[in-house]
Amino acid sequence: MVIKIVVLFLVGMGVLAMFGKLRYPGQQRIEAMKCPRCGRYRLGKAACDCNGKG
Repeated sequence: MVIKIVVLFLVGMGVLAMFGKLRYPGQQRIEAMKCPRCGRYRLGKAACDCNGKG
């Protein structure tokens, strides 16, 4: 019985891992909204606050 529970748990974890690898629609657009320099999200069309700072 315990082995059955462990096997079902591992199968469930594998299924969750497969769903975690999926790319959702719009994922590239969300990544493009990040600042390439600091990684923060940019709001609107203005430049990021990190520009010009070391």
